Amino acid sequence: MAMGLRRALAVALLALGSPVWAAQKVDLDYHVRLLPQSDQAEVRLTLARGSAVRSLDFDLGDGSHYSDFKADGQWQLTPGKSVRGVWRPATDKASLTYRVRVSHGRKSGSFDTRMTPTWALMRGDDLVPAARLDQQDGIELVSRLAFELPSGWNSVETAWPRIGKNKFRIDNVSRLFDRPTGWMLAGHLGSRRTRLGETAVTVASPRGQGMRRMDVLTLLTFVWPQAQAVFPRHPAKLLIVGGNDPMWRGSLAARDSIYLNTRLPLVSENGTSAVVRELAQVFGRINDRQRSDWISEGFAEYYAIELVRRAGGMSDERYESLHGKLIKDGQKVTTLRGDQMSPAQVSKAVLVLQELDGEIRLKTRNKRSLDDVLRGAMRMEGVDTKEFVQLAESVIGESSKVLDTELLQ
Repeated sequence: MAMGLRRALAVALLALGSPVWAAQKVDLDYHVRLLPQSDQAEVRLTLARGSAVRSLDFDLGDGSHYSDFKADGQWQLTPGKSVRGVWRPATDKASLTYRVRVSHGRKSGSFDTRMTPTWALMRGDDLVPAARLDQQDGIELVSRLAFELPSGWNSVETAWPRIGKNKFRIDNVSRLFDRPTGWMLAGHLGSRRTRLGETAVTVASPRGQGMRRMDVLTLLTFVWPQAQAVFPRHPAKLLIVGGNDPMWRGSLAARDSIYLNTRLPLVSENGTSAVVRELAQVFGRINDRQRSDWISEGFAEYYAIELVRRAGGMSDERYESLHGKLIKDGQKVTTLRGDQMSPAQVSKAVLVLQELDGEIRLKTRNKRSLDDVLRGAMRMEGVDTKEFVQLAESVIGESSKVLDTELLQ
């Protein structure tokens, strides 16, 4: 009798389990229409069931890039140093539509993002700004992104998985609100693709921009096994986009994507590589906080040197020459703490990490290295200087003389 009762209860619980505990999926579709004649993108967010979301509270920065808001439900703009826009969707199918300016200029006259009559190089983070999501319990939003391209534009590239022509699946397991972040490129494009390890790699640029696509792929192929050996997680897809002047003459990593000015050398005269540095940022994804930018910036520059060296692309003589330049560049630095790192501070941070690597290898008889500290930092949601010191000392098994320095106070 007792056995039969237990079996009946188990069957009842199994029957109940699926509908009670499974999250209800609600579609959230992003539609982006590119409008080169006005240097804008028209963005439409559509919820299949508006009642699933109580509110989306957007951070619109200074508000100057966004305009023409139209909403099903309530829309409220709150001015301030950082403008907030709160959408409370209507009950049934509900949309929020607005326009965003694509080109972002710098005081120097160059562009961070740009739209021309034949192409657009942009960031998804700007198209859909960061927002605080307040949704009903038991709801899972299923997000997709679709582009409507101007006549004659042949393609669009993002770092998200493609699920159709100009259509992508947006799924970020670390965020409640799935939005299409990272670098994006649309228009008359030239692309090269390959698979490196578990990662589908695309190098793309507007035609006529002088992007050395095969050179980039060759360098990545060369260092990839070393990157795989160091970093425990690898993106399913990596997009590298490039543009010539007047695009900003620099390089910058975003989510699973890298921007690279096409005039930058793949390996500079001092022996470091902007591509490999940004690759280390994409792979590492270290979130430093409390004025501890030196950690992520230092790691990226350290591995920009180290991955090329381990791959056999740097002689001992050139490594020593580069080390001497780091010492010279960082000699006047008195602190590594801060939110904005100068090039001299980055050089000093690399020197500290190189010394720390030597200390770890010596004290653990080559059983551990800075790679172990990196992997520990990657597992943490965020890391500050104090936590970094504790992490390094846990790898060493005792206190660190290298990290006992006024540079980190």
